[in-house]
Amino acid sequence: MTMHRLAHTLSAPATAPLLQAQTVINGVAAICDPLGGLYLPETGTLVVSDLHLEKGSAFARRGMLLPPYDTLATLRVLEAAIARHDPKLVISLGDNFHDRVGSAVMPDTFRHMIASMAHGREWVWINGNHDPDGAFGLPGASMDELSHAGLVFRHEPRRGEAVGEIAGHLHPAATVVRRDRAVRRACFATDGARMLMPAFGVTTGGLDLRHRAMTGLFDRSKLVAHMLGRDRIYSVRFAKLVA
Repeated sequence: MTMHRLAHTLSAPATAPLLQAQTVINGVAAICDPLGGLYLPETGTLVVSDLHLEKGSAFARRGMLLPPYDTLATLRVLEAAIARHDPKLVISLGDNFHDRVGSAVMPDTFRHMIASMAHGREWVWINGNHDPDGAFGLPGASMDELSHAGLVFRHEPRRGEAVGEIAGHLHPAATVVRRDRAVRRACFATDGARMLMPAFGVTTGGLDLRHRAMTGLFDRSKLVAHMLGRDRIYSVRFAKLVA
């Protein structure tokens, strides 16, 4: 579902027009990028979630083969997002790696890519349920959650009211009908009080906003899905989404 982001990253010129979506979470201005990152211009912060790096190698250790390109492809998209926004701080919201040993066994080639991206900026790895022990031998700090500039960054959303929360874990996705065809895309989901981030990993799927796991997280009368398109964001109110 997210491979179109890699295709656009590799094919689009740096000057290609880009239609992002502006939103506000708990009074903090934010920009939803079609590459899957959230940029907070007031603090120069780029937020990504659920990279699931080394997913292919994790499956291989269990005897199940996936295409081996997932880490390289995801990091290429992340490079493009960092080049676009030049953030002072990068926050990765957990499930940075697909399992507990992913960061330890990741090849040096990918370590060097991450080190290059992290050079000259702060980097925070939020611990997720797939990788609760933190990132091993990589730049930046690992922690369970971070309070920063009026927002709280964590992997799993808290049940009930959580004003200012930016979370991942559930990989939100939404479906709309365009030109008589149903289109399903990963999305940023927000009601203005909190936001759920789309999965950034290129081989990571999504969970529909109408799924029961999403119940109680949002005021649905204010909920908007900012859906990832090839080179733009499509913002659709929850009432107009396809069940």
